[in-house]
Parts: sequence; C-alpha cells; structure tokens
Amino acid sequence: MASSASIPSSSQPEPPKVHASILSIKDFAESKGDSSPIPSTYHSISGLHEEDDVAEELAASIPVIDFSHLTSHHPQIHAKAVHLIGKACAEWGVFMLTNHGIPENLVEKLMKKSGEFHDLAVEEKKEFGDKGPFEPIRHGTSFCPEVEKVHYWRDYLKATTFPQFNFPHKPPGFREVAYEYSEKIRGLARKLLEGISESLGLASNSIIESTEFDSSHQLFVVNLYPPCPQPHLALGMPSHSDTGLLTLLTQNGIGGLQVKHHAKWVNVNPLPNCLTVLLADHLQVVSNGRYERVLHRAILNNVGTRISVVLANGPALDKEVGPLAELLENEKPLFKTIKYKDYFQFQQKSRLDDKSGLDQIRLN
Repeated sequence: MASSASIPSSSQPEPPKVHASILSIKDFAESKGDSSPIPSTYHSISGLHEEDDVAEELAASIPVIDFSHLTSHHPQIHAKAVHLIGKACAEWGVFMLTNHGIPENLVEKLMKKSGEFHDLAVEEKKEFGDKGPFEPIRHGTSFCPEVEKVHYWRDYLKATTFPQFNFPHKPPGFREVAYEYSEKIRGLARKLLEGISESLGLASNSIIESTEFDSSHQLFVVNLYPPCPQPHLALGMPSHSDTGLLTLLTQNGIGGLQVKHHAKWVNVNPLPNCLTVLLADHLQVVSNGRYERVLHRAILNNVGTRISVVLANGPALDKEVGPLAELLENEKPLFKTIKYKDYFQFQQKSRLDDKSGLDQIRLN
C-alpha cells in the first residue's frame, strides 16, 4: 500500500513586484498598441533551445477517439475504442474527442459569453479578484503573479463548478451556459475514466470509486490570450501539467496549445467540433505511472485573441488518492497517497517553473 504524504511548503524569497499594476494583460495590451515592446517581466522565452523545437510533422499523429464508439453497446466496437484510448494514454497523454454529443451551438454560446466576460471593464471584475485557490470564483492575470519570476500573457477566470456550482453573475446568460456545459463535460469525463479503467484491465468503475469522482472537484477555467507584439519573447502559459485526472479543452479556433511528445513540442490543431483531452497528474498517480500526464504550454501570436475554455476534473478534494489498489497486487507503488486538496493547493500557489507536485510525492 502506498504511504501517505504531505507536500512541504516552499520558502522562496518573494520576487520583486514589477508591473504589479497590470491587473489585466488584455487592457494593458490594448492600451499600448500593436508595436510597443512588452515589459521585460514578460520575457519568458529568452532564447530558443533544442527542447523548444516544434515537430510540425507530428501534429497529424495526435490520436483521435470517437466517443460514440466508446459508448457503443456493440462489444467489438466498444473493445476497440477501449484499446485505442489505452494506446493514446500510454503513447501521447492527449487525444482529440469526436462525436462527444455536446451541441455545437452550446460551444458557440460559451465562447461568445467567455469573450463578453473578458471584455467587461476591470472595475466590473474586481469583485472576483483572485484571493486564493479555494475561492469559488477567481479572476486574475498570468498564473500566480505574487510568486513568479516572470509573468505570462494571459487573463483568466477560474470557478469551482462541482460539487457546488459557482460562477459569475455577469455577463447575462454566461452562468446558465457554463452550468449546462460543465454538466456535460463531467458526464464525458466520467465515461472516459470508465474506458481508461477498462484499458488498464480493471473494472470500469475502478477509478471512479477510488477517487470518489461522483463528488469530484471540477475547476472551470476561461483563458484569454490577447495578441502579443513580441510573441517570440513571451508565453501564454509555460510548460506544465494539470492537477486532477482529465482536462477537457475547447477553444475559439485560434491555435496556441502545444504538447510535449518525445522531447519535442507538437502543435494541437483540433478537428472541427472536437474536444482536446489532456491526461493530468492524478491519472498518472492512480495508474501507478502506466499512463503519464502530458506537459503542455500556450504559445502566442500577434494577430488574434485566443480564448480557451478548460475544465479540470479531479478527485474529491478530501479524498486520499494514490495508485489503484488492484494494480499494487503485482507491482510496487511509484507514488505516495496524498489528500487531493493538499496537492491542489500546492500547485495553485506555486511557480510553474518549480518542481512538479508529482516530484514531491514520487517514491524512489
């Protein structure tokens, strides 16, 4: 059985709060125009290295999973979908999900309302200012500016949408659209976890029950990446992995997501009306390392605003999560167990260039 763990708090010197007055990178960018140099505190790319190489030829190789096959009552069709999802998890840690059943017009409404929220004046969004990872609704910029050495060209809205639904009351209609979308995403994530359990040779409800997924923590994130005058110097988000089990992402048609595959960056070019599914930290933990979380980042452009809506679906906050007991019958645990709430807090309050939370709970 995996031992229990707690993540030590890091005692880092607080970086200087240069440009602390930037409450919204969108407003800042619009006030400076298209040709102004960006502040040096946003220079997150000082020079390209080999590990920053982009493998353009691999973009078309990102796996595609047909959700209707996974839910098929035909045994052979279902079995093949389970095999393909296991292969995607083992080889890539990311896949595109087609025929997922979420109406295209719902996604269009979601994108429209997401843009309207970020278009609100900063004063109107101040009530949602980010006061910590367990605030039910948070609006801010970058990732965690108070501990960062460099900042990221992103504004965000984060809301906890399960087990209690929290969401801004403006703009009108946003809350209702977000509720419907979050419910549908949680249903998809549950079914995907069943397929992933089966791909590990386990009962379909194994991950669901071991993580108390039916009381799971769902984080709803609306990212906005404005055009950047010097996209070669900055990032929307640096290389990182997500907390939770599965992250499901959709975007407004403007690219920027890259995943790391065999030490190369690969552009994710979504198929029409598909979702991008990313394996997160606790999928690696529960699978005892058989399936690895995927590192990803957001790059920028100087032409159009990118909006992505990202739903991170994790275990229940108070659940102690470790490798699945069934897997430990024949192998040693690679990770300690840890309460998901503690892990989530560590990740949300740390610099993204720090050691991963997984490194803190990995067994030698």
